Amino acid sequence: MGTTGIPTQQDTPFDSSPGSLLWNVDATILLVEDDAGDAMLVEEMLTDSELDSALTWRKTLAEARAFLRTRTTPVCVLLDLHLPDVHGLDAVRQILESDSDAAIVVLTGLEDSGTGLRAVAQGAQDYLVKGRLDPEVLSRAIRYALQRKEVERAAAALRSNQLIAQENARLERGLLPVPLLRDGRFHARARYEPGRVHGLLSGDFYDVVQTADGAVHAVIGDVSGHGAAEAALGVCLRVAWRTAVLCGTSQLEQIELLEEILVAERSDAHVFATMTSLSFTPDGRGARIVRAGHPGLLLRRGDEVHWVEPEGGMALGLLPGMGRWTTVDLPLVPGDGLVLFTDGLFEGRDGPDSRLGEEGLLAMARALGNLQGRQFVDALVAGAAEGAAPYGGLADDVAVLHLGWGSELS
Repeated sequence: MGTTGIPTQQDTPFDSSPGSLLWNVDATILLVEDDAGDAMLVEEMLTDSELDSALTWRKTLAEARAFLRTRTTPVCVLLDLHLPDVHGLDAVRQILESDSDAAIVVLTGLEDSGTGLRAVAQGAQDYLVKGRLDPEVLSRAIRYALQRKEVERAAAALRSNQLIAQENARLERGLLPVPLLRDGRFHARARYEPGRVHGLLSGDFYDVVQTADGAVHAVIGDVSGHGAAEAALGVCLRVAWRTAVLCGTSQLEQIELLEEILVAERSDAHVFATMTSLSFTPDGRGARIVRAGHPGLLLRRGDEVHWVEPEGGMALGLLPGMGRWTTVDLPLVPGDGLVLFTDGLFEGRDGPDSRLGEEGLLAMARALGNLQGRQFVDALVAGAAEGAAPYGGLADDVAVLHLGWGSELS
C-alpha cells in the first residue's frame, strides 16, 4: 500500500453552530504508520467520516519528512511513535523540524496514554488511543488539531509583532533624545514622524546640547536604509556625537569621529549617513554649520522663510577617510529660527509621477511663515504627509528640528 486518496467532493457550507462537525478541512492528512492493518483501519474510518481531505500513507519517518518538505498546504500528521527508523517522542521533534506548521495527532496503544500526554507537551496538538478510534473521534481530532495549530501560529505571530513593536519603541526613544539645555532663552522644538510605508524604522536621528560656555550644538542625520540595524546605528551615532560635544571636540573632529564609528559599526559596506551639525553662538548672532551630504535648511526671519544651503562635503562612509568638510558661518539676527530636517520631509510623492521636492517644501514653508515654532513644525509635517497620503504616505521617516535664540517658538 503506497499512497491512497479519498475522493474530493464539493465543499459544503461551514456550520459554526455549537457542537457541529459538518465543516470541511482544507488540508492533507499524512498517516505515518508501519503497520498495514492499522493503516487500513484509519483509512476506512476517514472514509466513513465527514472529512473531505486527501490521505497519504508513509511507513517510515524518513519518508514522511521527505513528503512534508514538498508540501505547500496545511498538513495534519497522524503519527505512530513506534516506527522502523525512530521510536518514541523523538518522532514528534523530527516532524516539527521538517514542517513547523504541521498539526500532529499522535496514535498510541491502550497502555500508552501517558506517552500521548508527553507528546502533546513536546508540541503535538492531540493524541488518540488506537483501540478506541471511531470515525467521529478521528475526524474531530483532526479538525481540532488543525485549529489549535492555527491558533498557535497566530499567537506566535502576535508575540513576534509585540516584541518587534517593543524593540522599535526602544530604538525610537534612542533616536529621539531630550534636548540638554541650560538656558531657557534658547528654544528647540523637535518632531519625529515614522514613515510606515514599509513598517520599518530608519536611521534618522537628532540631538541638541548646550555646553558650559553657553553655545548650543545641534545635529540631525540620516543613516541610509531601513530596519533595526540602521536605526541602532543612528542611535550609536547620536550618542557618540553628544559625547564628543560634551568633551569639547570641534565640529570637524566630530564629523571625522562619526565617520570612523559608522564604518566600524555598519553591517554593510554600502551603508552611509548624511548629517548637518550646527553650533549657535551664545550671543545669538550666528551659527557655524558643517554639512555632510545632508539637505539644506530653512532660515526663518520674521514671517519670511529662506532656503539656506551652505557649502558641504560628502556623506559619511561613502569614501572612508577621503571626506573633506568645511565650516560655514551663518550670520543671524535676534529672533531668527533655523529649521533642520531629513529628506523624508520632501521626498514623499505629491502626484502620480512627482514628489514634493525642495522647492515644494520651501513654498509650503513660506505659506506657513506666520506660525510659531511648534505649530510651524507640526503644520510642515502634516502638509507633507497629507500630500503623500493618496500615494502611499510618507516614503521615509521624518525628523525636524526648529531652533533659535530668544524667539517665541513654542
